[in-house]
Amino acid sequence: MSIDAPAGGQPSPIGDAALAGIDRVSAIEAVRLRIGTAIQLGLLRPGERLPDKDQVALGLSVSPITARRALTSLAEDGVVVRRRGRGGGTFVADRPPTDVLATLAPAQADFGHVHRLVDRRLLGECAVAHFAALNATATQIAELRRLVAEMAAAGSWSAYHQADERFHRLVAGASGLGAEVDAYLEALGDLYDYFIPYPIDRLHESNKDHLRLVEALAGNDVRGAVQIAHDHVDILHRTMFMGLSGPGGSLG
Repeated sequence: MSIDAPAGGQPSPIGDAALAGIDRVSAIEAVRLRIGTAIQLGLLRPGERLPDKDQVALGLSVSPITARRALTSLAEDGVVVRRRGRGGGTFVADRPPTDVLATLAPAQADFGHVHRLVDRRLLGECAVAHFAALNATATQIAELRRLVAEMAAAGSWSAYHQADERFHRLVAGASGLGAEVDAYLEALGDLYDYFIPYPIDRLHESNKDHLRLVEALAGNDVRGAVQIAHDHVDILHRTMFMGLSGPGGSLG
């Protein structure tokens, strides 16, 4: 969410401090939107405890200070509540204000953009799965299995998402495609910018695809690996932003 420098490399008439302030506000609003969208879709339920700010930051790929400010802002708006003491933390409010949630819906332009990103990832995912089935080493297969186990044991969407990203990046690395994999990693990173919190039981179900993919890679099953990768990503078309003027809710 940065602002491009003027053409020709000339200094912006807006000071660096001002630009940094805009970037911080944009990042905070992005976190507010992603959490608010998950609440609207029922993916985060009333009374549900959110991970701590550091885990929210890792799960949404933002800085801890951005996560803290976003959560503070949502608390001020009554979307979440903070409780102190034993068993305390940040929780989804029992009745989040509908007028506030209405301001936290993705823009219409986001739908087309997200689905174009899914298409780009789909192409890359099939390519890296194909070549990973040919080139993955025993060490890489073992680490992929470890990451599948880590996701299976994850107790929150944040912990799951962190392992999920490492998993897909490792599959890409195992493909041996070198610089050719950069376009895939760019699409993956751009799509993760739209990741929203999701119920952990749904994510554990999605993790079964990861297990099947690892077994296909271990068996040098090129056709099976490509089909699993295709189906795993294709579901995003039906789940991203579920129920909001189009398909909805993201997996990994």
